[in-house]
This record gives sequence, C-alpha cells and structure tokens, in this order.
Amino acid sequence: MKIICDWKNCNEVGAYKAPIEKDNSKKFRMLCLEHIKIFNKNWNYFENMNDQQIEYFIKSDLTWHKSTKKFGSSENFFNILWNNALEDKLNIFNTSDYKNFKKTKISQQDRDALQVMELNEDVKWEKIHSKFKELVKKFHPDKNQGSKKYEDKLKKITLAYSQLKKTLGKK
Repeated sequence: MKIICDWKNCNEVGAYKAPIEKDNSKKFRMLCLEHIKIFNKNWNYFENMNDQQIEYFIKSDLTWHKSTKKFGSSENFFNILWNNALEDKLNIFNTSDYKNFKKTKISQQDRDALQVMELNEDVKWEKIHSKFKELVKKFHPDKNQGSKKYEDKLKKITLAYSQLKKTLGKK
C-alpha cells in the first residue's frame, strides 16, 4: 500500500516526512520528492522567534535541551549521590553482621541456580564462570554418547548460569 503525497492536488507517492509542528517530531505529513524540496526550501524553524529566543535555543542545544546544574550545586546528582553514600542509614558498616546482610541480597532464584551449579552463596563471579565451563565439559551430550539425561542436566546448568550472569555477572 503506497501513501499518497499530502500536498494539495498531488497523486505522487509520499515517501518523505515533513513536520506539521516545529516542536513535535511525532506529527508529520508525507510528501513526494518534488514537494518535500519546496517544503524544505520554505521551512524556517526559527520563524516567529525573537533574537533572545533563538540564542537561548542554540545554547540549550549544547545540552540536548536538558536543564543542567553547576557541579557545586546542592541539587547536583553527584553531590546527592556522594552525600547519600556517606550516610549509613541502614547501619551496615557499624555492625559486625555485614557478611550476613550481604548474603540476604541474593534472591531465591540465585540460590537455586547456585545449588544447580553445586556452589555456595559467597562465591565470586570468576568461580561461577569456571565452574560453568567445567560442568559443560562434564555433562555435554557429545561426551556422554548423546544421553538425554545429561542433555537435560546441561540445560538446567545453562539456565542457572544465565540467571547468575544476569544478576551477579560482571557488568
């Protein structure tokens, strides 16, 4: 199905987008090559803007028209992040129970995945990765005469590894 040019009395194929409003890129009309050239020649984004508005637009374009804060500002994202990092609201660092707090961060799905891979909860990512390689070699169907039992075990191991990679893997 071909789209007809949106220009008055034109029956050519409309293959080119032309904006209807200057500040809304989602609303457009389709024009043929001849009419898009006329449209582009006459289009003036800054029409009806005064010099101050044009200057403001050009300056804000440097930051993709997003508001910015000075680095020293109390509203600056990095200052907020740093100040919150220094506050120990959960009292994690002042207690001796830090290791147990850290363990509770592992979900039940991760615990199940670790169990499938025969690993404990305080394992590091490098050990998970090496254990996965070891288990793939051990249970691969080619090494076990194509046994369905080993193929199913390998599928479980692969799913468990995928779960752990998604939540615990190196970013």
